[in-house]
Amino acid sequence: MASVMTEIFGLGEHHVDGPPKDPYDLSACVAIVRGMANRDAQETWQRSGSTISKYFGIVLEAIFNMSGEYIRPPDMNNVHHTIRYSNRFFPYFQGCVGAIDGTHVSACVGGARADKFRGRKGDTTWNVMAACDFDLKFTYMLSGWEGSAHDARVLEHAISEPQNGFPFPPPGKYYLLDSGYANRGCFLAPYRGTNYHLRDRRRLGGDRKKEQFNYRHASLRNAIERTFGIWKRRFPILRSMHQFPLDKQAMIPVACAVLHNFIRMDPASVAQDHVSGDEDDDDASSEDDSVDADPDGVDVGESSSHLNIPQDMDMGAFRDYVTNCIHEGSSG
Repeated sequence: MASVMTEIFGLGEHHVDGPPKDPYDLSACVAIVRGMANRDAQETWQRSGSTISKYFGIVLEAIFNMSGEYIRPPDMNNVHHTIRYSNRFFPYFQGCVGAIDGTHVSACVGGARADKFRGRKGDTTWNVMAACDFDLKFTYMLSGWEGSAHDARVLEHAISEPQNGFPFPPPGKYYLLDSGYANRGCFLAPYRGTNYHLRDRRRLGGDRKKEQFNYRHASLRNAIERTFGIWKRRFPILRSMHQFPLDKQAMIPVACAVLHNFIRMDPASVAQDHVSGDEDDDDASSEDDSVDADPDGVDVGESSSHLNIPQDMDMGAFRDYVTNCIHEGSSG
């Protein structure tokens, strides 16, 4: 991986204070991201702790700065094949461009500042918000919020500050998110107070309209959970943060997302993720779900545009409309 990073990310140039001149120094930096302690890296590569720390910071910043190239929104004018060729999702969710959620990443914080970083479980964490596509690649990430922050607050910050660069979808398109967020604007959430977890749907039979909608919504939104799962397993530092300055800690999730997307560009790596069990398996559905093998998105045609959000319809009314369409389709 170090040699590929040297070529792709431009980490092999020789500067007095620039990137590692020796590929072993770069290998040590990669190993730290993969979970190796600084002390172990010193022993393995026979470098001083200050050298390892110095070049880790340089490599981290270089990869972080590539986020604009490797963490990008998908082509939002196409319907992804996961939706287009599924009877469960098409045409009901044809306007969906991805899924959004927050996740907690380990933070190494001590003293009086620690309380702000304590999440619900009492550990010190960062609250990282991300969007993904249905190829399980990150399309947006905002890192830097303390673990005590609510997911909805992080999203509100992402969309309200232009400098955060949130990729708003075009009219008629939207993201899926869970019931912890508001159902508004370009964000489609499930019904609150209605069972929607996959195991609940099996137990209760899913014969009510809202349950049917929530079940399919959860099945499609599961892409973000699977993406987070692969990302965290691939980079153990996200589960056990080292004692870096806070600004470096906040950069690490984004840098790992860049590497995750870069690795997912290789079909062999995608297949390995699946074989090794890094991807959570989708819960099976008892409903018909025929899927074609066509890997390409399909241009949205006029014949199916009625399930995009009309300009004058709010998200609550749109959700009810989709819910009725799903119910009618399953009853027919």
